[in-house]
Amino acid sequence: MTLPTATILVGLALLLIGGALFADTTFVRSALKAFPRSRVAAYILFGGASVWFLSHVAVLTEADFGQYRRYLFIAFAAVALLSFFYVKEFLAVRGLAAFVLLAAAPLLHSAYGEYDIPARLFLVGVVYLALTAALWLGAQPWRMRDAIEWLQRVPGRARLVGGALAAYGLLLCAVAFTY
Repeated sequence: MTLPTATILVGLALLLIGGALFADTTFVRSALKAFPRSRVAAYILFGGASVWFLSHVAVLTEADFGQYRRYLFIAFAAVALLSFFYVKEFLAVRGLAAFVLLAAAPLLHSAYGEYDIPARLFLVGVVYLALTAALWLGAQPWRMRDAIEWLQRVPGRARLVGGALAAYGLLLCAVAFTY
């Protein structure tokens, strides 16, 4: 993935999330409130992240425990499958955190070594903030429920946060054309 492509993708994602929060409709409010415990979101996000992770495990080299690839694949697949039965609470949040962790690698790799382009830090900074949030929410997924409640507690707060995210997404989209 190239640096402009990665920057535009992150910018569009922020525009989408920020636009939804800025709209602050009853549908967005109810979907956001239901997200942490949503079974459909858990199947999509956690299931998708599990498949993505298992695809990485399936191609491990000898230097990366490749000789145990089959056993690791079976063990991680079993953990992922059993999570749907024994760790149902906040599985959508854990799936989102896993997706962010997996997506960060290609995004950061696109900016690696591009030291002559200081504008890359707009992308790198937001990716590291997302990584930090993903690690925090992966370990304490109920915090997302608390954050959503905080976001919706004061009228206009969701619009303010959504506007800030959308503005940063626009900035990233603009920066992508300056590389």
